[in-house]
Amino acid sequence: MRRLTRTAVLLIGTLAASVSLAAAQDGQPTRVRGTIAAVDGGTLSVTAREGPVVTIAMAPNVGIRGIKAASASDIKTGDYVGAATLPAEGGKAGALEVLIFPATMKGANEGSFPWDLQANSTMTNATVSNAVESVSGRELTLTYPTGSKQITLPAGIPVVTFADASAADLKPGAPVFVPATKAADGSLSTAFVVVGNQGVVPPM
Repeated sequence: MRRLTRTAVLLIGTLAASVSLAAAQDGQPTRVRGTIAAVDGGTLSVTAREGPVVTIAMAPNVGIRGIKAASASDIKTGDYVGAATLPAEGGKAGALEVLIFPATMKGANEGSFPWDLQANSTMTNATVSNAVESVSGRELTLTYPTGSKQITLPAGIPVVTFADASAADLKPGAPVFVPATKAADGSLSTAFVVVGNQGVVPPM
């Protein structure tokens, strides 16, 4: 449990582009999305969504998590979630995807910050303080220490949570999301890999 909690904190810190984590790793947070091209020992090669194959050095104790489908109705008041959003009308934000975090991650690196899932997207890690149904879909109020955000969940957007995974799931063709760190020489390294091992592409 101690190892899982430590790994979870590493992941959420990278997702939040934590200044302290980046400084500690002496590198730049870089997110890689794509499919596995090859695995050679501790080196992961990924065909990135932008096209090129990139190589990423995995930490010896790299954390590996799967991803599985959930639903908007699973999101309850008090849950801790990460939601990628785009600006919408009326001061609200439209969700592109929502990740329901395990309870062990609640409160870690809360806030709202720029994200690169799409142009002008934002990631908000926060506690659900209200969840209601509306004519446009489910609406959530996300609250974090410096503010709050109202988001709408259009029908059909990915809602996911973590699942068990192992090194055996890192095989060519598997979709991955890798929160990596880029060193001054351009090399990439990571302490965590999210792999789509249950038929779900990591949507974050």
